[in-house]
Amino acid sequence: MRLGISGALLPHDAAGLTPAAAAEMRSWGYTGVFTRLRGDDPLRPPSETVCRRFREILAEAGLQHVMATGYWQNLIHPHAPARRRAVDTLCAGLELAARLGAACIDTGPGSMSPHGPWAPHPDNWTPWAEANLVDSLGRAAEAAARAGVRIHLEGHQLVTLRNAAVTRRVVDAVGSPWVRVDLDPVNWITLDAYYDTGAAIDAMFDTLGARIGSGHSKDIRLWNRHTLHLDTVTTGQGAIDHARYVTRLHALDPDIYLIVEHCETSDAPAVRAFLADQAARAGVTLR
Repeated sequence: MRLGISGALLPHDAAGLTPAAAAEMRSWGYTGVFTRLRGDDPLRPPSETVCRRFREILAEAGLQHVMATGYWQNLIHPHAPARRRAVDTLCAGLELAARLGAACIDTGPGSMSPHGPWAPHPDNWTPWAEANLVDSLGRAAEAAARAGVRIHLEGHQLVTLRNAAVTRRVVDAVGSPWVRVDLDPVNWITLDAYYDTGAAIDAMFDTLGARIGSGHSKDIRLWNRHTLHLDTVTTGQGAIDHARYVTRLHALDPDIYLIVEHCETSDAPAVRAFLADQAARAGVTLR
């Protein structure tokens, strides 16, 4: 199994990547990166000179550009022109990802909340939101095929892709090999699952199977407070059964990427060591 990293020393835009930063991330033991180049507007992308230099720096450091951002557009919007603009942004993001040498993009479905693409809103869970998402992804899948860049969907219990069953239904309804799943177990862990995340992870894999194309690694912690607080924390500092997670990912594909998120630069080497230990317990070697 292969290990990538997001955040850390990765820049805000493609022009900001330096050979020193790329080399340092590779020295930590990571072989791939997930970029969130929010400073680059996909509808007004950076020049080919910038994109070529970006690809060269990663290649010289021995890093694969595993995943780029999908820019978190609202793919469920009920207003057709607004949803069409969202699909246009996603398609432009796919084209930019191809120019930057990325194998896939990561995107969620968006949200009807004005507070952001992962914020809760009652309309996120309606039948029409799911139908609109299928329609949006069907159109974007054509652009993905042209660009040669896969769309990896990330779910969360606060958005339309609220669990593995809904995600499977959406992916199957789209019916394109260019649309797969980026599994992030933390996003679907509920209070009922918290004390046995291994069983919850097994259920996710059993439901999604080969639809999973990549995984994210972070962790989750339940706080001892009067009301429910499940917070995202750094890998190794919470309840996620990473040994089970790594075992199931590796069984799908020995070359699949697990990408570390929510990790401070100073923690990146230790997180890599933790995951290598969990992998070794599962009989898996990280690459």
